[in-house]
Amino acid sequence: MLVLSRKKGESIIVGDNIEISIIDIQGDSIKIGVNAPKDVKIYRKEIYDQIIQENIQATQNISNLGKNLDKLKDYKK
Repeated sequence: MLVLSRKKGESIIVGDNIEISIIDIQGDSIKIGVNAPKDVKIYRKEIYDQIIQENIQATQNISNLGKNLDKLKDYKK
């Protein structure tokens, strides 16, 4: 992991088209601004982790749906 020190008003450039700026610092809270193309998805880590878990759950539900459909087909016979 690359660790960089930045002060309020300073920025970091990622690749050719993403700029991360330190907007404000108050105590242990830091406001960060991200300037990136609209097609770049940006999530807070805790939200991203939640999306991953929901996707895993959804695929499990689809798997269970397939099993239940198979049971229903057997029941109709």
